[in-house]
Formats: sequence, structure tokens, C-alpha cells
Amino acid sequence: MAERLLDAVVNISTTQNVSRRGPGSVPMPRLPEGSPFEEYFGEFFDDQDRQPQMPNPGSSLGSGFVVDAEEGIIVTNNHVITGADEIIVNFADGETRTAELIGVDTKTDIAVLKVEPDGKSLQELQFGDSEAMRIGDWVMAIGNPFGFGGSLTVGIVSAQNRQIGSGPYDDYIQTDAAINRGNSGGPLFNMDGEVIGINTAIISPTGGSIGIGFAIPSNLAVNIVNQLREFGETRRGWLGVRIQPVTEEIAESLGLGEASGVLISGIEKGGPADNGVLQAGDIIVGFDGRKIKDVRELRRIVAESPVGKEVGVEILRKGEEKTVQVALGRLEEGEEVASAPAAPTEEEGESSTPVASAKVLGMTIAELDEEGRNEFGLAEDINGVLVSEVEEGSVAADQGVKAGDVIVEIALQSVSAPQDVLNQIDSLKEQGRKNALLMLSSPSGELRFVTLRMD
Repeated sequence: MAERLLDAVVNISTTQNVSRRGPGSVPMPRLPEGSPFEEYFGEFFDDQDRQPQMPNPGSSLGSGFVVDAEEGIIVTNNHVITGADEIIVNFADGETRTAELIGVDTKTDIAVLKVEPDGKSLQELQFGDSEAMRIGDWVMAIGNPFGFGGSLTVGIVSAQNRQIGSGPYDDYIQTDAAINRGNSGGPLFNMDGEVIGINTAIISPTGGSIGIGFAIPSNLAVNIVNQLREFGETRRGWLGVRIQPVTEEIAESLGLGEASGVLISGIEKGGPADNGVLQAGDIIVGFDGRKIKDVRELRRIVAESPVGKEVGVEILRKGEEKTVQVALGRLEEGEEVASAPAAPTEEEGESSTPVASAKVLGMTIAELDEEGRNEFGLAEDINGVLVSEVEEGSVAADQGVKAGDVIVEIALQSVSAPQDVLNQIDSLKEQGRKNALLMLSSPSGELRFVTLRMD
């Protein structure tokens, strides 16, 4: 298997213009005090400092692999070629080609290059199914560690779905196959010789392999590679909602059986969902026929969906499960749209004799009048109950509630007066709930959810 795969893996070197006294220049050596050579070295380095800053070529090394022999398409990591003025592809037989950059995706650290075969017979690799890999399965890596081209290492899948904080779509395969500097961008194979990962990162206090390496799974990479080849950029799906996890406290406050799904905390203005089909407070439990367990899963599935596709979104709204249809927008365009919360829905609520202000859960709450709006700089389209003070050390303070916040909903029920808040808290306590879920608006209009303990 190694024999037929080695020729499809390439070494990648880049050059870039750097200043003579920049990174890589020779520093003034440290000499013993009174050394007879001190003045000579001093004169040399003083003269060097006065020299014009001439550009020198710098270089970096990484790995890559051919995925289309006919077109000369090569996949590698974005960080391997970042800042390059020239990209050189070195083949296993010693031949070199200058590569053209087709496109990069910084969110997943993937880059696609193109070389002109010029009659050269290239070997190509096939992507496999990374989701079929199990912990303990054998894997093999080929790359360019420390510049030693064509190096092969073997190991197992140590873990899956790893998050290492490198981007919004972290979903790495962890392996103990030796991966070092220079392996970046190279392939990770299953035992059928298919690429099931792109080696990307290591954890190492020494700079060398300690058996903790990470690879981008092929099922995530294939879609990105295809988009970069077709468009030169990514075109990810966009739902247009702000989201947060459903914690145990939120689940308990809403009477849910388990902490699963994703809570919508706001709707992006001008986004695909800005038509009333989704609302702040909805819990997404399914997307396009797939169950949703957490925020990371939803982000990844939405991003992998085609732009313009109409998908069914399964939600829980005030205890009732329903499916709504949303036509996805494009994330890259959505990132340019200014975020603004949707105006809260006004609902009629029953309340007893109204009160002007009250204290509850460490907060002093009051009617939202013009005086309060002016004091805290609240916009006219913010409606609810004003938090005028927060007691230090209270449950509200611990959850980040501040004076000037506005309570929009409690347990997904709109509130417009202090008495509404008191009634909702009493109702939750009568139901045996230990937490109250509050939707808060900041003075700038940003919506968020917090849970406050009531016992």
C-alpha cells in the first residue's frame, strides 16, 4: 500500500521576501565582558544595522497530496502557504513545479493548489469516509517531517470529534501516528489507502511528536475542496440565527427531559430566518432530517448545506414540537450583515394589581418608561421590564445581569411590567422548577438568555 501511495504525496516549499534584519537574520552574539573580539563583532553588526534593508528569500516546508492527476490539483493546509510569494511543489521523483493558488479556507485551514502536469504522469489519491473510522482503527501518515520527504508513520485513531480551539468547525481526528513539523497538509490514510484526514496540528511541549496529532476529517474537507475548486472561495449555508447551548439549568427551567438541542437567542436582521418562521426562544432539535445535539453540530451541518436550499428545521416552541421551512442564505454574505435583534413579540399576559417596582432574585425591577430609557440609553424598540439595580453577590450578579438590562421574557413568556415578572416567578415555583430562564436585552439591543436559581 505504501508503494502505491508515496508518489501521490508531495513536499511543498514556499518563498517570501523578508528583510535582512527580520526573522532569520543573524543576531549580535553574546560575548564575555572584555573579550578582545567584542569590538570587531560590534563594528560588524553596527555596520550591518546601517545597511539598507534588502529583501532575502525565506522558506517554509509542508506537505500536500494530489487529488486530481489530470488537472494537477493538490490539497494542503492554508498555514503551509500563508504569505508565500512563490509556492514550489516537490514530487517524490525529485521533479519540481511552481504551483498556482486556487483558493483557501481559513476557517478549516485548507488550501487548494494547481500545477501544470506538462506531460508528467501524476499519481492521485481518493478520499474515504472519515465517519466510518472507529477508535482503534489503524491509520498511516505520509509527509515531510523536518524536511525529510516521503516519511511514513503508522498508528491508530486515538479519538474523534476533537475540539482544539482552532476554528468554528473543529472536528478533528486524533491519532498517535507520529506527526511532526513538515507533516502539515499531508494525508492520513485508512487501511484501504483512502485519505480520511489532512494532518494539521500537534500538541507538543518539545516541538516533536509525543503521539498527539490532529487531522481534518475527509468528510469535512471534501466539500471545502470542491467549493474552492469550483468558485475559488467557500460558499457555506447560513441560517441567520444567534444560538447558545441548552444547559442543564435551561432544560430544567423549561421542563425538558434532557439538555439537548440548541437555543435560539436572537434572529439576524436581514437573514434567512428574519421572516418570523423562527423566534428567539425556539429550541432547534433537528435540521434537514438530522437530529441536533449541540451548538457545534448545528454550525457544522448548516455550513455544509448548499446555499439556497430549503430545509426543514425541527423546533420546540413553548413545549410544542413543529417543523418550519427556511431557505438558507450564504454565510460569507451574512458575516457582512450588521447584526440587530428582532423586536420582541408582544403578547397579552394576565397580571394582578400592577406594581411600579419590585425586588426579585437579587434584581430591582421597574417599569420601562422614558426616564429609564434616557438613563441607560435604551432604544425605543426595546420592550420589557427594566433592571434598575443588581445586588452584589446575588444570583443575578453571578450570571452577569447588569443595571440597564431589560427582561424581555421569562420561561419564554413575554413580560411588560414588574408584576408580570413576579407572577411568572411564582408560577415556576408552583410547578416545582428550580431555575428561571430569562431573555435579556442589553442597552444596545443584543439578546441573550440566562438562568437564575430560585431556591
